[in-house]
Amino acid sequence: MGRLKLQSGIKAIEEEPEECESTSSNKAALACMINSEVGAVLAVMRRNVRWGGRYMSGDDQLEHSLIQSLKALRKQIFSWQHQWHTINPAVYLQPFLDVIRSDETGAPITGVALSSVYKILTLDILCLNTVNVEDAMHLVVDAVTSCRFEVTDPASEELVLMKILQVLLACMKSKVSVMLSNQHVCTIVNTCFRIVHQAATKSELLQRIARHAMHELVRCIFSHLPDVGNTDHALVNRGSSVKLEGIGHDTEYSFGNKQLENGNGGSEYDGQPSSVGFASNSSTGLVASVLDENTIGAGNGKEATAYDLHLMTEPYGVPCMVEIFHFLCSLLNVVEHMEMGPRSNAIAFDEDVPLFALGLINSAIELGGPSIRRHPRLLSLIQDELFRNLMQFGLSMSPLILSMVCSIVLNLYQHLRTELKLQLEAFFSCVILRLAQSRYGASYQQQEVAMEALVDFCRQKTFMVEMYANLDCDITCSNVFEDLANLLSKSAFPVNCPLSAMHILALDGLIAVIQGMAERIGNGSLGSEQSPVNLEEYTPFWMVKCDNYSDPSVWVPFVCRRKYIKRRLMIGADHFNRDPKKGLEFLQGTHLLPEKLDPQSVACFFRYTAGLDKNLVGDFLGNHDEFCVQVLHEFAGTFDFQDMNLDTALRLFLETFRLPGESQKIQRVLEAFSERYYEQSPQILANKDAALLLSYSLIMLNTDQHNVQVKKKMTEDDFIRNNRHINGGNDLPRDFLTELYHSICKNEIRTTPEQGSGFPEMTPSRWIDLMHKSKKTAQFIVADSRAFLDHDMFAIMSGPTIAAISVVFDHAEHEEVYQTCIDGFLAVAKISACHHLEDVLDDLVVSLCKFTTLLNPSSVEEPVLAFGDDTKARMATVTVFTIANRYGDYIRTGWRNILDCILRLHKLGLLPARVASDAADDSELSADPGQGKPITNSLSSAHMPSIGTPRRSSGLMGRFSQLLSLDTEEPRSQPTEQQLAAHQRTLQTIQKCHIDSIFTESKFLQSDSLLQLARALIWAAGRPQKGNSSPEDEDTAVFCLELLIAITLNNRDRIKLLWQGVYEHISNIVQSTVMPCALVEKAVFGLLRICQRLLPYKENLADELLRSLQLVLKLDARVADAYCEQITQEVSRLVKANATHIRSQMGWRTITSLLSITARHPEASEAGFDALLFIMSDGAHLLPANYVLCVDAARQFAESRVGQAERSVRALDLMSGSVVCLSQWAREAKEAMAEEEISKMYQDIGEMWLRLVQGLRKVCLDQREEVRNHALVSLQRCLSGVEGFQLPHSLWLQCFDMVIFTMLDDLLDIAQGHSQKDYRNMEGTLSLAMKLLSKVFLQLLNELAQLTTFCKLWLGVLSRMEKYMKVKVKGKRTEKLPELVPELLKNTLLVMKARGVLVQRSALGGDSLWELTWLHVNNIAPSLQSEVFPDHQGLEQKKDETGKSLVSDETGSAPSNETVA
Repeated sequence: MGRLKLQSGIKAIEEEPEECESTSSNKAALACMINSEVGAVLAVMRRNVRWGGRYMSGDDQLEHSLIQSLKALRKQIFSWQHQWHTINPAVYLQPFLDVIRSDETGAPITGVALSSVYKILTLDILCLNTVNVEDAMHLVVDAVTSCRFEVTDPASEELVLMKILQVLLACMKSKVSVMLSNQHVCTIVNTCFRIVHQAATKSELLQRIARHAMHELVRCIFSHLPDVGNTDHALVNRGSSVKLEGIGHDTEYSFGNKQLENGNGGSEYDGQPSSVGFASNSSTGLVASVLDENTIGAGNGKEATAYDLHLMTEPYGVPCMVEIFHFLCSLLNVVEHMEMGPRSNAIAFDEDVPLFALGLINSAIELGGPSIRRHPRLLSLIQDELFRNLMQFGLSMSPLILSMVCSIVLNLYQHLRTELKLQLEAFFSCVILRLAQSRYGASYQQQEVAMEALVDFCRQKTFMVEMYANLDCDITCSNVFEDLANLLSKSAFPVNCPLSAMHILALDGLIAVIQGMAERIGNGSLGSEQSPVNLEEYTPFWMVKCDNYSDPSVWVPFVCRRKYIKRRLMIGADHFNRDPKKGLEFLQGTHLLPEKLDPQSVACFFRYTAGLDKNLVGDFLGNHDEFCVQVLHEFAGTFDFQDMNLDTALRLFLETFRLPGESQKIQRVLEAFSERYYEQSPQILANKDAALLLSYSLIMLNTDQHNVQVKKKMTEDDFIRNNRHINGGNDLPRDFLTELYHSICKNEIRTTPEQGSGFPEMTPSRWIDLMHKSKKTAQFIVADSRAFLDHDMFAIMSGPTIAAISVVFDHAEHEEVYQTCIDGFLAVAKISACHHLEDVLDDLVVSLCKFTTLLNPSSVEEPVLAFGDDTKARMATVTVFTIANRYGDYIRTGWRNILDCILRLHKLGLLPARVASDAADDSELSADPGQGKPITNSLSSAHMPSIGTPRRSSGLMGRFSQLLSLDTEEPRSQPTEQQLAAHQRTLQTIQKCHIDSIFTESKFLQSDSLLQLARALIWAAGRPQKGNSSPEDEDTAVFCLELLIAITLNNRDRIKLLWQGVYEHISNIVQSTVMPCALVEKAVFGLLRICQRLLPYKENLADELLRSLQLVLKLDARVADAYCEQITQEVSRLVKANATHIRSQMGWRTITSLLSITARHPEASEAGFDALLFIMSDGAHLLPANYVLCVDAARQFAESRVGQAERSVRALDLMSGSVVCLSQWAREAKEAMAEEEISKMYQDIGEMWLRLVQGLRKVCLDQREEVRNHALVSLQRCLSGVEGFQLPHSLWLQCFDMVIFTMLDDLLDIAQGHSQKDYRNMEGTLSLAMKLLSKVFLQLLNELAQLTTFCKLWLGVLSRMEKYMKVKVKGKRTEKLPELVPELLKNTLLVMKARGVLVQRSALGGDSLWELTWLHVNNIAPSLQSEVFPDHQGLEQKKDETGKSLVSDETGSAPSNETVA
C-alpha cells in the first residue's frame, strides 16, 4: 500500500522502553506537567468575565462544560496507576482540544490551549505503542484544523495562528506522525496554506513564519517518500489524481470560507484563515475563488469514489504526496489565470506566489529525489504539469523566479533525467538558449541567471556527454550539445566591449566542459578507436534501434551511427533545399533512402529531418502526382493524434510544412490529415468527412480572424452556423465548437513557418505533441566517467572553444582570469593529444604563442624588463613550453611557432646555456668498448674558438651580468628595484619553461612530431645566403643548427628519419659559404660530431655518414684553410674511435681523402699524420678495402715538404711495413678459402702490392736526400719482402717496367738535368738505386729466367747500368758509380753463371742472350768477361746454336682486380 513502513527491527525495540516504560518518578513528572498545563488554561479563562463567574445563569450546570472537563482531568491525573502508554491519550488531550474548538473562547485562551497540546506532542509522551494513538492524533489534527476563537485584537489573533502552525508542524514531526492518514496530512497542509494566504494582510513576521512552516511541512512529508513501498495497485482506480472528498464541504474539518458573521470586525467571528487577508486587494475575488477551487482535494466530489476514500483513510503515503504535489503545481496555474485578470498591483503577486510555490516544489524534489520514479503518478505530474509550468515561468521577467526554475530543473536532472529526456531538451531549447542570448529581448539579468544555470549544468561531469548522446545523436531531437557549446563560446567573446562578469561566467562553463573531458581521459575507452561509420546498405533510418542502452560496447557504436545518419540527413536537407530531386538522389547515394524510392521513406525524411525548406515540403506533399499523394498519406501516418483536440492536431500538422496556396493542394493535404485524425481520435465526429469539413472551417476561421485585410470578422454564432449538419447530417455540440472558436481566435494557427531557425517557443500544442513523443522516444542513455564520445564532441567544439578562451585571455586583466584561461588551454591540449587531434593542438600553440609577446616585433627599449612586468605574457610562455614538453608528440606545424619563441628568447640572451649544448653529451659519455677511456666530445662550444661574429654572452647569468654591468662604454645608471624584480621574474619564468628538455627528451617524441621539429629548425634557420648576412641572422642560423645537431644526436636510433633533412641543410651551408664564419664552422664540426657519435651504433648507415664528410672536401679554399687543423683533429678522433666500424672502401676513401689533404697544411698535417699512424702502424686497421687508399695517403705525407723530413721517413716506414699485412692476408687466404677465392685474393694482393711499390717509386724522386734515399731502401724492402705470397711473373715484369726501370730513368734525368741546389748528393742516390736493381734482379733471377721476355728484361738492366756508368752529375763524371756499376755487374754475371742462366750454348741461330750480354758488358767493363768466364776468352764472335730454356709459363694469372687510384 502507499503508506509508510513502520520502523522495524532492533532499533524500534531498543527505543520503546525509554519512551514508554517510564519509571514511577517519570510518571509523576508527566502528571505534574499536564496538571500545570490545565492550571495555565484555567488561569487564563478566569481572567475573562464570561468564565470568571461562579455559575452560569439560566443554565442547569454550575460551571461551563469546558471548565468542568479540565477540572475533571485534574482530579484523575494523579490517581492513574497504569503506565502512560496504556492510557488512552484522548483522555488527557480532549479537554484542551474542546477549548481549541470552542468558538466561545477568546484568542488568549485558545492560544494557551494550543501551547499545551504542543507541549504534550513534543515531550514524546505519545509513542507507537500507546493505546489508541492513531485516534488521538486524528483528534488533534481535526481539532486544530477547525480551531475557532473570538478575535479581540490583531496581535493575539496572529499569535493563535502561529501556534496553530506550531502544533500542526509538531504533529508531522512527532514519531507517531506515521499514524496520520492521507486525509489528515492533506488537511494539515491545506490549513497551513490558508494561514499563509491570510497572513498576507497580517504582520511580516507571521507571513515569514507561515511560509517557513509550510516549507517545513513539505520537507517533512516528502522526506518520507524514500521509505514508502510501491504503489502500483493504489493507482488502479483512475488516471487522474485522487480528489479528497469532504474537505471542502464539511466545515468541521476545514477552515470554512464563511464571511464575517457580524459587520464589525471587533466582535466574535470565526477566525478562519480564509480570504480575510485579501480584503484590501483588488484582485481578491479572483484569487480567492481560484484558491478555493484549488483547495487540496476539494475538487469535484462526484469524481471521488469510495475506493478513494478508503485510500485516503489509510496511513499516509503516496496518495497525499500526489495530492500535495498536484496542489503545488496548481498554484502555478493560478498565476496564469491572474495574468488574464485585472493587472492591478500584479507584479508583486506575479513574483510572490510562484516563487513560494516553486520553493515548495523544489524542497519536495530535493527530498523525494530518485524515489519519485518508483511512483508513476508523482512522476507523471512532474513530466507534464510541473514541467509545462517550468517552461512558462522560465521565461518570466523575474530573475528570482527564473533562478528558482533553474534550480528545480537541475535537481530534476540529477534525480530523474532518465524520465525527462524530451522535457530537458525543450527546457534548454526554449528557455536557456532563448534567454541567454540578447536577441530574444531578454534583460541582462535574465541572461545572467540563464547563463549561471547553464554553467551549473556544465559542472555536472556527464551533462554534456548525455546531451550529446541522447539529443545530438537522435534524429528527432535538436543538437542541444552543439547549441549550448556554441552559446558558451559566443557568450565568452567580448565583442567591442570590455570583459564583463557574463563573459567570465560563460568561460567558466566552457572550461568546466573541457576539464570534464580532460578528467575522463585516464578512464579508458578513448573514442578515437571507434571505427568510422559506414552505411553499406539501406535500412530505414527512423527504425534504427539499440539492443542495450546500459552496455557501452553496444550503445556507443549505435549513438555514433545515429549521429552519422543525422549529419548525412542535414547534408541531404541542404541539397534538397537547393534542388529537391538532387537532395533525394544524394540520400539514395548514401543509403539513407532506398535505391527505388518508396513513399514511407520519403515521408519519414520530411518528418524527421531538421532544416528542410517548409515551402518545398508543402509543395511536394500537395502535388497531384500519385507518388506524392502516397508520400502525403504516409506523412500523415507519422503523427500521433490520440486523444488530441482537433485544433491542436491541426496546429501540429501544419507546423511541419507550409500549407500550399492552391485550393486543390490544400484539399489533398487536409484530406490526408482528416483521415488520420478520424482514425485516431474520432471522439464525437461521425466520419472522416466531418473531420475534413471542420478542418477546412478552422483554416477559414484562422484566416478570417488573423488576416488584417479582413475587416468584418466572423463571430462565434457565424462560426457555429457555418458548421451546421456537417457531422453525418447532425450538428456538433455547441460547446465543442465554441471551444474551437476561442482557441483559434486567441492563438493563430501559423501556416507560414517562423522566419529564421531560432529557438522555438513552447506553445500548448507543441507541449501536447512533446508529451506524446516522450512515450515513444528512445531510452535515456546515462553516461559514465569514460571518454566514449569525447573525441567527436571535442572535434565539434574545439575551434570555437580555443577562440573564446584566447579572446578572453587577450582582454583579461586579472590574474585569476588568466589562470582560468591557462587551465582551459592545458585541458584543451591534453584532450587534443590524447584523441590525436594534431590540428587542434597546432591551432592552440599558434594562439598561445601570440600571447607570449615574444613574436611581436620588439619596439620596447628593454624587452627583458617588459616581459618581466607582463604577467600574461609570462604565463602564456610557461604554458606554451609546458604543452611542448607534455604533448610534443602531437605537435606538427606548431613547432615553428614554438621555435620562433625560443629564438626570440635566444636573441634576448635569456636561454639557459645548456639549451643548445648537445643534450646527448650528458648521456653518452660512456666508454666505447674498444677504448680505454671515454671519448669526450671536443666539439662543444667551449672547445671551439668561434671565428664568426663575436657571440653575445649567452645564458641567464650572462644576461644578468649585462644588466648589472656598470663598466660599459656609456655610463649606466644602477638598475632600480623594480627592474631587478622584473628581471628576476623573467629568469624564474624561463626556468619554469624547461626549454632544454624539448631537445634532450626529443628521443621520446613520436616520429611524425620529431620530423616536424627538425623541419621547423631547418625552416627557422633560414636559407644560407651567399654574401653577407646580418650577424643576428647568422646567430639564429648557428643556434638552430646547434639544436638540429642536438636532436640528431639524441635520436641516433631514428637517424634515418632525420638524416636526409639534416644532411641537405648542412650541405646548403657548406656549399654557399665563401668566408670562414661561425655557421659554417658549426655545420662542419656538427657533421663530424654526428659521424663520431653514430658510427659505433649505425653500421648500416656508416657509408652514408662517411659519404657526408665529402662535404668537407667541397669547402671553399679559404674556409677549408681556416679550419683545417680542427677538422683534422676531429677526423683523427673519429678514426681512432671508430676505425673498426668503417668497413667499406667508400668510407675509407672519404677518410683518407681528408687526411691526404692535410699532408700539405702546416698546422693540420701533424694531426692528419697521427691518424694515419693509428691506422697503419703494425697494420692495426689496414684492410683490403683501405690498403691502397692508406698507402696513397702515406705517400702524400712522405712527399709533403711540410714538417720535418723525419715525418716523411716515418711515412715511408708505414708504407714498407704494410707489406707484412699483405703476406698475412695471403697466409690467411690459403688456410681458409676455396681454390677459386684464393686465386682471386692473390690477384687482389698483387694489385695492392703493385700500388705500394708504385707509390714508393714516386717518393724515390724526392728532392730531399734523406727522404729519397729512405724511399729507395723502403722500396727495396718491399720488393724483396714478398716471400710470403707468390706474385705472378707477369706482375714482376710490370714491376720492372713501371717501377724499377722508370725510377732509374727518372733519377738519371734528375741527376743530369737539375742543379745540385735542388737535389743534393744525387750520386749517393744513384748508387742506392743501382744496388736495388742488382739486388732485386738477383733475388728474382730463378723466376725471371723462365720467362720468354727474360732477354728483353736483362737487356733493360744492362742498358741502365751502362747509362749509370757514364752518368754526369753537374757535368762531371761521378766518382763512385764507375766503381760500383762494374762490381754489381760482375756479381750479377757470376750469379747468372752459377745458376746456369748465362751459358754459351752452340746452336744454329746463335745464342742471342749470351751475345747480347757481352755486347753490353763490354761497353761497361770490357774486362768482366774474362773475369767471369775465363774459359771463353776470344770466343765472343763465335756463334753457337743454343736451346734457350725460356718457358712461357704464366701460371696464376687471372683478370686483374680493379684497383682504384
